[in-house]
Amino acid sequence: MILLITCWLLLSVIALIYIFLTWNYNFWKKRGVNGPKPALIFGNLPSAITRKRNIMYDIWEIYDAFRDANYFVGIYNNRNPELLILRPELARKVYVTDFKHFHDNEMSRIIDEGVDFLFANNPFIATGSKWKERRTELTGGLTATRIKAMFPVTLKTCKHLVSYLQKEIKVGSTQGIDAKNLCSRFTADIITDCVMGLESDSFSKTISPLMGMQDHMFEVRTFHKVIDHLLPQFTKWFKHRFVTEKFEHYFQDLMENSINLRKSDDKLSTRVDFLNYLLDLQGKKNLAIREISAHAMTFLLDGFETTASILAHTLLMLARYPAKQQKLREEILRSLSETEVFEIASGLDYLNACVHETLRFFPVVFFMSKMCTQPLEIVNKNGQAFVVPKDLTVIIPHYHIMMDDSVYENAYEYQPERFLLENGGVRKYMDMGAYWGYGDGPRICPGVRFGFIQIKTALIEILRQFNVQVNPKTRSDYKFDENFFPRLDGGVWLDFQSLSEEM
Repeated sequence: MILLITCWLLLSVIALIYIFLTWNYNFWKKRGVNGPKPALIFGNLPSAITRKRNIMYDIWEIYDAFRDANYFVGIYNNRNPELLILRPELARKVYVTDFKHFHDNEMSRIIDEGVDFLFANNPFIATGSKWKERRTELTGGLTATRIKAMFPVTLKTCKHLVSYLQKEIKVGSTQGIDAKNLCSRFTADIITDCVMGLESDSFSKTISPLMGMQDHMFEVRTFHKVIDHLLPQFTKWFKHRFVTEKFEHYFQDLMENSINLRKSDDKLSTRVDFLNYLLDLQGKKNLAIREISAHAMTFLLDGFETTASILAHTLLMLARYPAKQQKLREEILRSLSETEVFEIASGLDYLNACVHETLRFFPVVFFMSKMCTQPLEIVNKNGQAFVVPKDLTVIIPHYHIMMDDSVYENAYEYQPERFLLENGGVRKYMDMGAYWGYGDGPRICPGVRFGFIQIKTALIEILRQFNVQVNPKTRSDYKFDENFFPRLDGGVWLDFQSLSEEM
């Protein structure tokens, strides 16, 4: 009898768990929205939990299967219903036309200021009117005048980068140079100087302090991801941090030391950089060190990791397509005889096109998850209307649309010419809702101008002095590793040959 009761209770518990895990799996069917059948627990995005491959590949399979007959489909992230956009014009509505209906990013739902202050105050995470306030405070320090005033720091760092490459060439290693490491050294030096007024000396050390801490910057635990998607109602009690406590303490101490050093030296008080802007902002708004650190952290996230990744991948693509590299080099050398480097970095059309085309292959993020803040009716290809309810997550698959042959002709060919001004430039594709190198709409990346100046100046200085080739250690395809940010599996390894030696 006891055994029978035990078995009955066990079966009842299993049945209740099964019902709990599957009861929401009829959400899309009830609303007449097509979509793939979900798997128990995992839904349609198993890689979010298993991490056996990049979640981008899960989305790609759905996108490829449904894009011809649908403008959008319903999917399940574990047991949570989410809407996957399949058409550029609908993506444009979410980002721009109907922005007021989707003005918050989904990640803000699980970030709490009390737990992760630095990240919560990033304009990307902030919600409601707060994101406007944070963005306005940040963009005031990124005006064209201030960027130009900080340009000597970029030029100085480029000289260090070139010297480093020349030394590496003399060593004559056949193992190649880790492009991500090289570019991270470059951006670490610029960010440390412009944001904190300190010398990082990344090219003279094996690992600079900031680079040494980058692996401790973020932490995403599987437990929290399970809670987020299986038990979303409990996220208010299980708020978690993305920026680790270790890095937060390190960065706040670094900022405090930088501020004290700046205030103690009258000669530095007139320096036009981001730190002095933050100190002016502190005086006007009575900001605490913690709040200044949050702004500096935003600048770091936008200008360090992201910029280094774009630069490394642009070098990779130019190495894979030597004819494009040579064409760019010739335009750079021709322009240098007439124009200053800053003007070239700001306006050289083919240089801009090469960076934009790289971002099509390697966007900052594979996809963006937006949260519906006001209900909005949209219509599918079959004429079926659907009202997107408040709080539903809407996924914009950046990479998938940008690598779609029906949107970009010969999508898997590196063709910077498609982004030349004479062909409509990048604006043509942004207006189509088909390009998100750095976001779009009111929440477009605020640091894009500063980041692009760094990237393009580095490309100018490298290509005018070196020929860039792919090292055999680098894979020949475009397989990505399992990380959230687009990174070639196995890394990017390049060889640099001095042009003076070739002549």
